[in-house]
Amino acid sequence: MSAEATNPATPFPLTPKAHRRRGRPGLDLRRWGRAAVWGATARDGLPDAIGHVVDAHRAHHPDADLDPLRRAYLLAESSHRGQMRKSGEPYITHPLAVTLILAELGAETTTLTASLLHDTVEDTEVTLDQVRTEFGEEVCFIVDGVTKLEKVDYGAAAEPETFRKMLVATGNDVRVMSIKLADRLHNMRTLGVMRPEKQVRIAKVTRDVLIPLAERLGVQTLKTELEDLVFAILHPEECARTRSLVGENAARAEDPLAETADEVRAVLREAGIPVEVQIRPRHLLSVHRVHRKRGELRGADFGRLLVLVGEDADCYAVLGELHTCFTPVVSEFKDFIAVPKFNLYQSLHTAVARRDGEVVEVLVRTHQMHRTAQAGVVALGNPYVTGADEGPVPPGAGADPQTATGDGERADPTRPGWLSRLLEWQRSAPDPDTFWSALREDLAQDREITVFRTDGHTLGLPVGATCVDAAYAQYGEEAHACIGARVNGRLAALGTVLRDGDTVQPLLSQDPTAGASPEWLDHAVAPGTRIAIGRWLADHPEAADAPETAPRAVQPSPSARPDGAGAVVDLPGASVRLAGCCTPVPPDGITAFAVRGGVVTVHRVACPAVTRMKDVGRPEVGVRWGDTAEYRVTLVAESFGRPHLLADLTEAIAQEGVAIVSATVEPPARQQVRHTYTLHLPDAARLPALIKAMRNVAGVYDVSRTRPAPS
Repeated sequence: MSAEATNPATPFPLTPKAHRRRGRPGLDLRRWGRAAVWGATARDGLPDAIGHVVDAHRAHHPDADLDPLRRAYLLAESSHRGQMRKSGEPYITHPLAVTLILAELGAETTTLTASLLHDTVEDTEVTLDQVRTEFGEEVCFIVDGVTKLEKVDYGAAAEPETFRKMLVATGNDVRVMSIKLADRLHNMRTLGVMRPEKQVRIAKVTRDVLIPLAERLGVQTLKTELEDLVFAILHPEECARTRSLVGENAARAEDPLAETADEVRAVLREAGIPVEVQIRPRHLLSVHRVHRKRGELRGADFGRLLVLVGEDADCYAVLGELHTCFTPVVSEFKDFIAVPKFNLYQSLHTAVARRDGEVVEVLVRTHQMHRTAQAGVVALGNPYVTGADEGPVPPGAGADPQTATGDGERADPTRPGWLSRLLEWQRSAPDPDTFWSALREDLAQDREITVFRTDGHTLGLPVGATCVDAAYAQYGEEAHACIGARVNGRLAALGTVLRDGDTVQPLLSQDPTAGASPEWLDHAVAPGTRIAIGRWLADHPEAADAPETAPRAVQPSPSARPDGAGAVVDLPGASVRLAGCCTPVPPDGITAFAVRGGVVTVHRVACPAVTRMKDVGRPEVGVRWGDTAEYRVTLVAESFGRPHLLADLTEAIAQEGVAIVSATVEPPARQQVRHTYTLHLPDAARLPALIKAMRNVAGVYDVSRTRPAPS
C-alpha cells in the first residue's frame, strides 16, 4: 500500500462525461491533507477530513453509528502523522481515499473502520492488540487479514503462493479483499510518479490477480475502473485511440441511445410501469473490445440502456413491453434473474433494433439488483452479525471469527460457491504450481452454465463441462466411483459435454474398489475435477502406471511410436509415449517411468508427476533425446477477438514451416478467444521462433504450451 502510493493525478481522464461522479466536487488532496494534519472539526464534532466519507456512508446507512469512524480516523491520523506519500500529501490521505471508495459502494461501518486502520499495523507503532481493544474482534480480524496480504511477495516466482494467500484471506472474510481492491484502485489512480517499469509491473499484477477477483466478487465498479487504468498503462496507444473514438462519438449531434431511451420511457409510462431509464456509457476497455469485435462503431455501441424498477415482477413486465413495442434481437436475451451469475449478478439482458438498423442493448433490473451489480459483496453488509446491527462487533459479542469452523476458517453465509470451490482446491492441490494453473484457468473463465440435478438443485459449471465435471461437483470424492451418467433422462458417456439447462444424473458404482480412470482427465474441464482425479491417481499409481514385472528382452527402438518424438529409453522392448501432463519436447530435461503394456512415459524433470512417482518408489528409466528432431507440441494462443484472426494465425504457423495436425477454437468469452493447435515441427529448434511469430499476430496476447488435444 504505502510502497505503491505516488501521485494524486490519474494517468488519464476517463473521458466520457457520464463517468464523472455527480453531486460531489472533485477532491483537493492537498487541502484535504491540511485538514487531516491540523485536525479541523466540522458538523457533529467529526474531523473535517472525513466529511466526504461520512456523507457517502450516510447516503447508504443513514442510522449508522459514526463514533467508530471518528475514533478510527483519530488513531490513523495520529499514527501516520509525519509520513508522506511520494506525491507530497500526508499519508493519511491514502486510507481516507480508500475508505471513501468503499463508503460510496455502500460498505458498512465495520469495513470502513478497518479501512481507515488498514495500514496502521503494517506502517506504524499501532498493534493488533490495540486495535482489538479499541474496536473489537471484527475490525481486528479484518485489519490483520489486510496486513498479511501486504506481506505477500508479488514477484513472478511467488505468483502461486501470492494467489493462495489472497484466496485464503478472501475466504476468511470477503471484506479483507474489498479493502485490498479499493486500496489498489487508489494506488492505480495515483501511479503517475512511479518509474514506467514499476507502473507496468503493478499494472500486470492488477490485471492478473486483482481484476479477476474483483469480477468474481461482483464489485463491477472497482473492476471496470481498474481495467481502464491497466489498459492505459499497458496499451497506451490503443487506449488513446479508444479515447479519441469516445470523444468523436460525444461530439455527434445525433444520439441513438438518448432517442431510444426517450422512446422506452414513453412506452413504459403508457403501460403504467414506474421505471427509471439511464444511459450507461461503456468504459474504455469495453469500447475497445467492441471495436475489435465489430469494426466500425455506431452510436449505440458506446453504451447501453439501464431500466430500473421496484420489484422482480416489474422486470418481466418491462421485458414484455419492450418485446411487444420494439423489434427484439432474440439471440441477445439472457435471464440472469432466474439463474444469477456466479458473482451474485442479477439482471435481464435484451436488445432491440432501431429503424435505422442500430441495435441497442437494454439491461432490466431492480434497484437492489443494481446496487449488488455495482458493489457485489461490498453491498451485502456484515455477514457475521445476526440482525440489523451494521456496526462493529464489540469484544466478546457476535460471531467469533476464529471459531466458526474447525480449521480456523470462518463460516460465511455470503461466500459465493466458486470461492468455496477454490478454497477446497487450494487445500487439495498436491503442489503450488498445480493450484496456480488451476486457479488461473478458473479466474479466466467468466462464463458458467447451470445444470440441474434430479433433486431439483442446480450446479454451476464452466462452459464446456462434461458429465465427469458434474459428478465431482455433486459428489466430491465419491465421484471416483462414477460409471456413467444420464443426461435429460438418457444414458450418456462421461465425456458428454453439457449444455445450459441440462438435467444430469451421475451413476455411481457400488463396488468399493471402483476408482477414477486416467482417461477422465481428457474429459475434465473444471480445474477442481482434474485436481481430484489427479490426487486419486497419485494415491493409486497402479491404476495409471503399473510397471510390467518382466519386460520383454528386445532392443530399444527410438521409432517404436511416433508420439515418442525421438525419445530413446533404456528399457528393452518398450514403446515410448510423451506424458500428456507436461508434453516434453527437445531440449527439455526429461526422465521416464515404465507403465503397463510395455510402455514408457517420458516426463519433464520438473513435472509434478515425477515427484509423486518417486515418492511411491517408482524406479526411473534412463531416457535421452534421439537423433530425430521432429516432434509434436500443443500450443494455446489467447487473443482478443477480431475478424480474420484464425487466418492470420494459421498463416503465421505455415510461414514457420510447421504442419497443423489439429486446431480448435473455443467460443469467444468477453471478446477473448482461445485457439488450441496440435502442431508437427520438423525441427525442435523452431519452437521459440514459432511461439514468437504467433505472439506477433495482432490481437494475440499470449501463447503457451499445454496438454495435447485428445485424439
